[in-house]
Amino acid sequence: MPARTAPEVEELVIAARVQHRRGPDWIGPELGVPARTVSRILRRRGVPRLAVCDPMTGQVIRASKTTAVRYERDRPGELVHMDVKKIGRIPDGGGWRAHGREMGKTFAHKKARIGYDYVHSVVDDHSRFAYSEILADEQAPTTAAFFDRALVRFAELGIHIEAVMTDNAWNYTHSNAFKALLNSSETKHILIRPHCPWQNGKVERFNRTLQSEWAYRQVFTTNDERADALDPWLEDYNNRRRHSALGGRPPISRLSRT
Repeated sequence: MPARTAPEVEELVIAARVQHRRGPDWIGPELGVPARTVSRILRRRGVPRLAVCDPMTGQVIRASKTTAVRYERDRPGELVHMDVKKIGRIPDGGGWRAHGREMGKTFAHKKARIGYDYVHSVVDDHSRFAYSEILADEQAPTTAAFFDRALVRFAELGIHIEAVMTDNAWNYTHSNAFKALLNSSETKHILIRPHCPWQNGKVERFNRTLQSEWAYRQVFTTNDERADALDPWLEDYNNRRRHSALGGRPPISRLSRT
């Protein structure tokens, strides 16, 4: 095939996929190759989709289902998605990802109660702009205080949040503080159908990206080290990371500062 991509270019594509574990919309511009060409190369080489791979090792760990039903609100702030992602804390010196799975089988490590970090996130439906914080729990007062700070952050960007979508967790549905905050900020509360997390898909997808590109992208030897890496990652996510749903542009490109 005379128009087939040169073998050396294919090798660069495969090497970029292995090293960075990113999709065609990222690899293509980095190498100066059309994203569709990258897709064909990956498919021809039998490279599995990122969604079915472990974010740390790149090994295939599961099958996944996707939906073709997509929607997008017309303007920033018209709807934001909110959720909490619970992530196991890292013991000093590193966990099993640093030392292997055998590390977690000793009696001392089984007995130790390391606990969890709770990553609260708000994602704008139109722009995919995200605001996240690592907090100690997901209780109602903590959730309400987080959303209050999210309102301030979005306001700094000239965005008034009109509606927020959440699941039916107690901290959203039975919190007087959260309800009062919604009333005072004139924010509508939209609940997804019980046991249908895909209806809150924008933040669910963000949570998956959060895990693969921040929490499990590299080996951290302390929990503080991982926590300190969140803000720089969010800065890159919002201002530089290309999103296929946004035509290869970052979320900030859809926000007009006022």
